[in-house]
Amino acid sequence: MLSERRLEVLRAIVQDYVGTEEPVGSKALTERHSLGVSPATVRNDMAVLEDEGYIAQPHTSAGRIPTDKGYRLFVDKLAGVKPLSGAERRAIQNFLEGAVDLDDVVARTVRLLAQLTRQVAVVQYPSLTRSSVRHVELLSLAPARAMLVLITDTGRVEQRIIDCPGPVGETVLADLRARLNSRVTGCRFPEVPPLVQDLADSFDPDDRPSVATVLATLLETLVEEKEERIMLGGAANLTRFHHDFPLTIRPVLEALEEQMVLLKLLGETADGTMTVRIGHENFHEGLNSTSVVAVGYGSGDEAVAKLGVVGPTRMDYPGTMGAVRAVARYVGQILAES
Repeated sequence: MLSERRLEVLRAIVQDYVGTEEPVGSKALTERHSLGVSPATVRNDMAVLEDEGYIAQPHTSAGRIPTDKGYRLFVDKLAGVKPLSGAERRAIQNFLEGAVDLDDVVARTVRLLAQLTRQVAVVQYPSLTRSSVRHVELLSLAPARAMLVLITDTGRVEQRIIDCPGPVGETVLADLRARLNSRVTGCRFPEVPPLVQDLADSFDPDDRPSVATVLATLLETLVEEKEERIMLGGAANLTRFHHDFPLTIRPVLEALEEQMVLLKLLGETADGTMTVRIGHENFHEGLNSTSVVAVGYGSGDEAVAKLGVVGPTRMDYPGTMGAVRAVARYVGQILAES
């Protein structure tokens, strides 16, 4: 365990390096921070921090920079995240409240996160497996063709065209729609199948094949969305940090292009917990020079999806964590009110 004084020296090194992008020396630390000790003592503390792997010396400089281990300890010892100003909170709320539907909410969230943090923003669409049914709509398109519209409590809308085995009248569709909504509205997706399995038997024999086809399509819609959707924005922000990547940002960009990589990045985040993964803590080799800050968001107590940012390990962790948490909270409120 490091002494509190050496933790203070490490905090000062991280803060200075993030702010200046320059390796930090003992003289600069004593000039910029009230550490209460002599430069010689700071040099000794830095030597200990280096021996224990918390800071390192770039071969071209006499100063020191934090390592992944140093950033990890800095984040773990944070007293709190940096609060947003009142103006920033109002701007977030006003920007997100203007959204017209779920796609717009997600798109606005991505743009907002990228602008606030100046990092790459990643937002997962609300998961269908964690959603509840808000409404089921059935529309007649032709004598033997109908449209199923499934609306979730998170605002997600799924549409399916159904070719029925025979003509199905408006009256039958209206009856089926009413019975479906009385049984499944407010239910979580996994709860729906047993609630509708005997529904076709209550219709006239001539209508049962078409009703069964509609019900089968509904059940397929509830379970077939295995691959969740992700929206990404702000990738151009990485070009501002080209000095932070050992060789090139290309491996980072290639990793961010892979949907499954992004899903796994966010999937490792516990529902309501802020997760920060630094450098080599990231499973994908292309992201070993980055940090990921992510948290869950939802319309109630349970998270229905995750959002976060990806940037270089030299990031403003308190500010980034504060922005990610605030945006997640506002998105959750909007989903709850929609």
